[in-house]
Formats: sequence, C-alpha cells, structure tokens
Amino acid sequence: MNIGIDMMGGDYAPSEAVKGIALYLNDDSKTCLIYCIGNEAEIQPLLDSCGIAGDPRIKVVHAPQAIGYNEHPTKALKEKPDSSIGIGFHLLSTGKIQAFISAGNTGAMLVGAMYTIKTVEGVLRPTIPTLVPKLNGTNGLLLDVGLNADCKPEQLNQFAILGSAYASNVLQIDNPKIALLNVGAEAEKGNLLCQATYPLLKDNEAINFVGNIESRDLFKDQADVIVCDGFTGNIVLKMAESIYEIAAERQLENDAFLSRFHYENYGGTPILGIDKPVIIGHGISNDRAFSNMIIQAEQMIASDFCAKIKSIFKA
Repeated sequence: MNIGIDMMGGDYAPSEAVKGIALYLNDDSKTCLIYCIGNEAEIQPLLDSCGIAGDPRIKVVHAPQAIGYNEHPTKALKEKPDSSIGIGFHLLSTGKIQAFISAGNTGAMLVGAMYTIKTVEGVLRPTIPTLVPKLNGTNGLLLDVGLNADCKPEQLNQFAILGSAYASNVLQIDNPKIALLNVGAEAEKGNLLCQATYPLLKDNEAINFVGNIESRDLFKDQADVIVCDGFTGNIVLKMAESIYEIAAERQLENDAFLSRFHYENYGGTPILGIDKPVIIGHGISNDRAFSNMIIQAEQMIASDFCAKIKSIFKA
C-alpha cells in the first residue's frame, strides 16, 4: 500500500507533515510505504530530527516547486509540473501511489483530481463530505460541503449514493440511513431543489432513505448521511467549526462531545466520485491531522472504495 503526501502544502509545511508521519509510524504494525513529495533539502533534516530518516516505510520524492495558496489552480498546475502537487498527481495517475494527500492549495487539488485522475464514469459531479459528530458517540456524514454551491436534484441523488457507499465501506456503518437536509420533516417542505430531490431519494432503491432532517437534529442519530447542496453544507460546516472555537475560548474544548468538533480528529476531506483516493486537509493541519489523513487514505485503499463506486455507477 503506497500513500503519497504533499509535504509542501499547509501553513506549517513541511514540519507538521513530517511529525504526522512520525506519529503514524509509531505503530510498528503499519506497513504502508509513505511517499514524501517535496523539497528534499527541507524534508531530510526534519526526518532526521524525528528519528525516522532511515525507516524503510519512507521514500522521499524530490519536488523542486511548490504551489502557493494564492496561485490560480489551473495555471499553477500547468506551469509547475514539478510542484509537489503536480508530481503527486502524476504518481497517483501512473499507479506508483494508491492515494494522495495534501493540505495545500485546495483549488489545485480539486483541479488535479478532476482532470488528472478523472471522475468515475456516470458521476455527474464529485462531492466533498465532512464527518459530523453525534451525541451518541458515533459519526455521521454531511455532503456536499462546498464543492458544488449550485446543484440539481440528480446531483443530490448521486451524492446520497456516494455518501452511503463511503459510510458503509469506510466508516463501517451497516445500512446507513440517508436524509435530506431541509426546513421541515414533511415531504413537501423546502425550496424547489429540496422538493424536486425528495422523490428521487425516496425512489432510489440503492439507498436507505429516511426522509427530511432539520438542522436542529443534525447531531442526533436520526441519519447517518445527510445530503444538501454545497452552499448550505459549507455554511453548516463553518458553523460547526465555530462551535469548537467558542468551546475553546470558554475552556470547554475537553468536553467529551465538543472536543470531537476539532478538525484534527478527522484529518481531511476525501473527494468522492473520482477514480482514486484523494484527500484534502485543512491549511492549518497539525501532526495529528496528517496522521489521521494517512489512516483515512489507508481505510479507503483497504476497502477498495473507488472500485466499488465504479461498480455501483456501472450498474
């Protein structure tokens, strides 16, 4: 199992990525080969300082260029083929690695995923989810959370299929319950998008649709996968992030429930609907976040998630 990491992506690159790899490799049972893609002159001393320079599970791939946060994604990928993101996608597309992780330029990661790796045949639009902590200690899934601000009912219907597959294969949730985020529980409630999406989800035999869910019930156990357009989902995501910030300000961040809102617990966001596993991390990702992103990539590879998505949409 080979996993590539963009070592130059993130506010604290490459130090936190190296620390995250060290944290991951603390478990001697881990056998993944980690491709560290970035400036070797910067990476090697950090590997030495963390005591993992000679670990056979690490391979450094030199990338002399890096894509900054403010660069235009498409232009940067075209003009910087030797960037850590560019080389990462090349390794992924040629099969040298089986998953690619970055906390760098989100736009470049999305462009690379959609145009270098390609969308699974039959998928109208890829989507990005986020994990939602539930009061009972488990996690749910919310999608889309920002990739598709404007959606059609057919796209939301596919998001439900993608989310259901991720919940069952990666999160190991048996027969996940799917719900549509709406302003009321009744089938006729909501805007035109929700009203048109509801019957599609209800008639979709590939999912376990349980109806509408209101935002006040988001953290309860009424649904495992909650579907919405990316505009709505991103607002919910930012609100959830603010909950942890408020908890931290009030010194409540160690609360059993509120602590689970911290981004580092989940690592990153997978792009669902593309041919191979690609995970995008938060720009402020720390060592724990990077370690969890590697574990997340490992789970996606082990479950053969992308192949199962291809099979679902082929059928």
